[in-house]
Amino acid sequence: MRIISFNANGIRSAASKGFFEWLKQQDADVTCIQETKSQEDQLADPCFRPDKHHCFYRDASTKKGYSGVAIYSRREPDEVRTALGWAPFDDEGRYIEARYGNLSVVSFYIPSGSSGDERQQFKYRAMAYLKPIFDEWLASGRDYVLCGDWNIVRARDDIKNWTSNQKNSGCLPDERAWLNGMIADDRGDGTPPPARGWIDSFRAIKPDAVEYTWWSNRGQARANNVGWRIDYQIVTPTLRDRLRSCAITAAPRFSDHAPYAVDYVL
Repeated sequence: MRIISFNANGIRSAASKGFFEWLKQQDADVTCIQETKSQEDQLADPCFRPDKHHCFYRDASTKKGYSGVAIYSRREPDEVRTALGWAPFDDEGRYIEARYGNLSVVSFYIPSGSSGDERQQFKYRAMAYLKPIFDEWLASGRDYVLCGDWNIVRARDDIKNWTSNQKNSGCLPDERAWLNGMIADDRGDGTPPPARGWIDSFRAIKPDAVEYTWWSNRGQARANNVGWRIDYQIVTPTLRDRLRSCAITAAPRFSDHAPYAVDYVL
């Protein structure tokens, strides 16, 4: 089973750059998209309903053309969920989940705090709200694949300029502690890992790799590979032995993020 996660930074913009032509060649079973930046009624072109895929969108209802997540699925899910129960998060279109038997695939768009303190405080509130949900999911007995843009790096190997970004949103110590405190490996920033926790699929497959999924549009960040790894597929420990391979596709360029694909034996 191949699952792709991709922050499109505008699905219509990504389409104009060839994303859907690329996607046709990927043989993906499930594609999780974040930051669609559109309303579903704006996506009438057939490209936004890839052939033989079931397509589900959760748009932002508070601000049109903002945020938004989607799931494209080759197999029809048993159920699709689009709300966690906290309106400020749900109404920004930040969560959608497809369920297949005991497997849940989630497309998440965790808030960014880079625009200022107000959004950083919202990010902290979202983190506090999500933590017990993640704990509940981990203990539920279901298999979960949490895809998406988490807007947080884990450690030095996940960002080009580690030292200079210590005071910037996405690399703040308390953000990293929140994320690393849920992941059961030793590839974090020194935050003690849980005895039983989530698995960072990339680090499980490529423990020492230095690869990025996002580059600023400023300067020559992408050309110089001055990037951040903030896009993940984080899975329940029951799926660790089912991870086969993964790939970040930095080129061709469809947005400021790169698609991240994982192959599972399911």
